[in-house]
Amino acid sequence: MSQAERERLRSDLGVFSAAGVERAAWGWDRHGEPNREAFQAAERAALRAIEDTGRGPAWEEFRRSLFDMTEGSRALVSWQYEHGQTGHKAERAAMGAALALFARDHITREQFQILARPLDEALPWLLPKEPPHPYPEREREV
Repeated sequence: MSQAERERLRSDLGVFSAAGVERAAWGWDRHGEPNREAFQAAERAALRAIEDTGRGPAWEEFRRSLFDMTEGSRALVSWQYEHGQTGHKAERAAMGAALALFARDHITREQFQILARPLDEALPWLLPKEPPHPYPEREREV
């Protein structure tokens, strides 16, 4: 994962509105949860690749910086607003994408897609050849 990709992901997550967090959670519901076994297998493969290449400390530092944005003591307002189940799903999607980007050169294309797809619904640059699905419109309050 290049420094530019790390900064782009961190920056994009940092400007998520509550709607962005909701869309990432929706991506988890659509692609992560139904494929939990494959997602967990891809996570294990990515973590193993990171450790095997001696990048464990760098991954942990990056993971911790994202956690601070989403759930830590310095969590951003939009993530605090969506704290709870929605926020946890969005965080799971974000961590999967971060892991995919971090291990990209050492995991299969399929593993990368499995890890990145949930957050790709909110950040389509992750899988540019796979457009995001239409997000269901919310009913407007009158």
